[in-house]
Amino acid sequence: MSEVENSGTLAGASDALATGESTDPVAPLDWEADVVLRDGSVAHVRPITPDDARGIQLFHSRQSEESIYLRFFAPLRQLTDRDLHRFTHVDYHDRVALVVTLHDDIIGIGRYDRLDDGSSAEVAFNISDHYQGKGIGSVLLEHLAAIAREIGITKFTAEVLPQNRKMLTVFKEAGYDVHHHIEDGVVAVSFDILPTEQSKAVQLSREHRAESRSMHTILFPERVALVGAGRRERSVGRRVLDNILGAGYQGDFSLIHPEVDEIRGVPAYRSVGEVPGPIDLVIVAVPASEVLGIVRDCGRAGVKALLVLSSGFVETDGGGAGTQDELRREVRQAGMRIVGPASFGLINNDPDVRLNATLAPVTPERGRLGLFAQSGALGIAVLASAARRGLGISVFASAGNRVDVSGNDLMQGWIDDEQTDTVGLYLESMGNPRKFSRIARQLATAKPVIVVSSGVSSFAAPPGHRTRTTHVRPEAFDALLRQAGVIRVENVHQLFDVAQLTLHQPLPQGQRVAIVGNSDALGALSAGACLRWGLEVTHGPVSLLPQASATEFAAALDSAFADPLVDSVIACFIPPLATLDEDVTAAVRAVVAKYEKPCVATFLGMRGVEGGLTYEQPGGIARSVPSYSLPEDAILALNAVTRYAQWRARDRGVPVAPDGTDRSRADAVIEAVLAGAPEGRMLTRDETTEVLAAYGIRLWPATSVLSADEAVAAAEEMTYPVILKSASPIVRHQPGLIGVRADLGDADAVRDAYASLSGRLAGIARDPFLVQRMATPGVSCVLDASEDPLFGPVISFSIAGPPTELLGDISHRVPPLTDVDVTDLIDGVKAAPLLAGHRGAAPVHRAALVDLVARLSVLADDFPELVSTHLNPVNAWTGGVDVLGAEITVRRTRARADPGSRRMT
Repeated sequence: MSEVENSGTLAGASDALATGESTDPVAPLDWEADVVLRDGSVAHVRPITPDDARGIQLFHSRQSEESIYLRFFAPLRQLTDRDLHRFTHVDYHDRVALVVTLHDDIIGIGRYDRLDDGSSAEVAFNISDHYQGKGIGSVLLEHLAAIAREIGITKFTAEVLPQNRKMLTVFKEAGYDVHHHIEDGVVAVSFDILPTEQSKAVQLSREHRAESRSMHTILFPERVALVGAGRRERSVGRRVLDNILGAGYQGDFSLIHPEVDEIRGVPAYRSVGEVPGPIDLVIVAVPASEVLGIVRDCGRAGVKALLVLSSGFVETDGGGAGTQDELRREVRQAGMRIVGPASFGLINNDPDVRLNATLAPVTPERGRLGLFAQSGALGIAVLASAARRGLGISVFASAGNRVDVSGNDLMQGWIDDEQTDTVGLYLESMGNPRKFSRIARQLATAKPVIVVSSGVSSFAAPPGHRTRTTHVRPEAFDALLRQAGVIRVENVHQLFDVAQLTLHQPLPQGQRVAIVGNSDALGALSAGACLRWGLEVTHGPVSLLPQASATEFAAALDSAFADPLVDSVIACFIPPLATLDEDVTAAVRAVVAKYEKPCVATFLGMRGVEGGLTYEQPGGIARSVPSYSLPEDAILALNAVTRYAQWRARDRGVPVAPDGTDRSRADAVIEAVLAGAPEGRMLTRDETTEVLAAYGIRLWPATSVLSADEAVAAAEEMTYPVILKSASPIVRHQPGLIGVRADLGDADAVRDAYASLSGRLAGIARDPFLVQRMATPGVSCVLDASEDPLFGPVISFSIAGPPTELLGDISHRVPPLTDVDVTDLIDGVKAAPLLAGHRGAAPVHRAALVDLVARLSVLADDFPELVSTHLNPVNAWTGGVDVLGAEITVRRTRARADPGSRRMT
């Protein structure tokens, strides 16, 4: 995308000449964001304030004459006080301006002014001549558009000089449908700013390129400096120095030391600023009290990134939280990225890099496995396990306290890393699950992503890890991982079990397996494990005699691989009696090499199989049959990879976008409620009806009554039969139908039902009753949308009654959803066969149910203020779906971790 360079509009020109007084409202804090620019550096976006007048004048004075003319349509060499007042005094509603800063200097400005029609605004940008080409303009456009949409603006306009071609192309390249024409020598541009699939794809692509670039700087640095490598042999810095030299780092390497000129032949400089040339990565291994000073020196020297191994911040009890926050501010202000603090380090085994900046006593050889861990202890465990198994790694990184770089950033880099085929992450916490989900999904479409996590309980965040609290059920977290195509495992052992298979074998084409071995017991054990995990045994178990020859072993394996009804082969052997171990393994190698089907193996008590059986396929492709200590381990890994292969082969679907939604209509209701109840409250039935109707969801009418006469009067206005039910939340959430009387066909039945319910519920609930027309019999369902502080919106579906209340048979998905996600959500409950016509019942209207789920998911995704939306019951039947009851609770919530504009979290 071309930069929004020197962009100007007539609105911008008139701003400089306009007058008028304005108040000084408070700038919204949630508009502030740190962003990664196109070159991988970091800048800060924030609302403009009156205090920026001096900075704006300095910015203007540094611009070229051409830039000034293109911005203001006039050679305005200096801004007057009236100009500065107009520029810096905005109301943050109809007039909005953002600035981008680096080292506290303003390097970009974007603004819009609402037009008289109320739904349009004129937009203008001005980017520093010294920071062109970094994507600053595109960042400002994204943030201004997100702000404008929130207050009801749907279109941006601009009037541009014809020679300003860069501005004319920027909006088109943002993915919007741009209209333009020439009038009076000026190009008039207009475009809707409501997100489109193209504009969202462009935004995510830019985010990916920027963050991947920043990770490339960290993982593939050409110039590295180490601070803290003293003369003491056992110091942390000295150990890192030894590891860097031992790995044979291929770039320019220097040390920072206040007293010596060299250590172990590496030149040393007194400060970072004295090192000749720009530095990509500075490794910091000094006491925590000295880190901030080093960081400031790095910022002044233009260092791009930091790896801070130093501990003593919030992971200790020494009160280092304030120091860590200041560290984060200093790094962001200087436009740098940082790994750590308290990081265990990073490794890149690429032969052109060969960087080992860790404290690890043992490191794996070069391979194609990318690994990420958070704490140092886990870093040691992960690297040691990989080395023991002989699994080579491409890249390893430890985030430590994760003040900046996280697993999300590393995944962005791995998407483009041709040296990495499989990714493994050990997650102790997750700061931005929504972003994790979409990045992991993109990565998993090309490379297996294996995640070790004990579940959402782990997201209480170990000391030093910044995250939000979460209230989601573990099942919802599992659903998020499944949506993203992530392979979830429970420990490091399982991570490497799966990695062995994905790195060295082709992906299965299905779930049909063959079992071949020379032990009846192992065969039966393997078949049982396959059945438990959902794999289909279509060949065998074949159990050869222990005295079988190598030729017989080979023939049995060949028959299994050649079977067209087999997708994977499981080989289970004990030491043979009539032939050598080597003959059996040689037979396995020879047969496996002929086929493009995966094989997992267990060789109990046999020699020479540690780490698997290496072989070469035609074309020189080197592979290995992974060997597992027990058949269950092999089958568990095979099952995980089979499910991943099925996900990868599936159509991912298209994002749901139901017709007939009116966001502004729902927003008006929600804002009116919150204006009167800032702490939030449950909506009335009329308010709930209006919000749902704005998204095409019809809530069946129901009349509140306080007496039998009122109940009869309400029923007479409806079509009999009717239903009478308690409006009390206490009663409604009780199992069974204690608060409901159904199929009331006349006035006498209504009176009898009212008397019966009143007597039964006396002393339990004093709430009024509701009269509602009786729905056509169908399958009663429950739909929920809840706003979680960490995960954002979570959609849940279940069949009402015992499946939900007693068995917890509930399916979850995290928006935004595709049509495939909606289908998976509905089919994800064990009671789903009831929807298809169980035991002769008529099937429900599937398309109507899918449409309802889609509408609720879009509504929840659009409004974080909807902390709880409960549709119960939803009656699904052959003719459609009827929403018979609904409750919505609204409350102001903290801004989502992954909003509609790019920002670092």
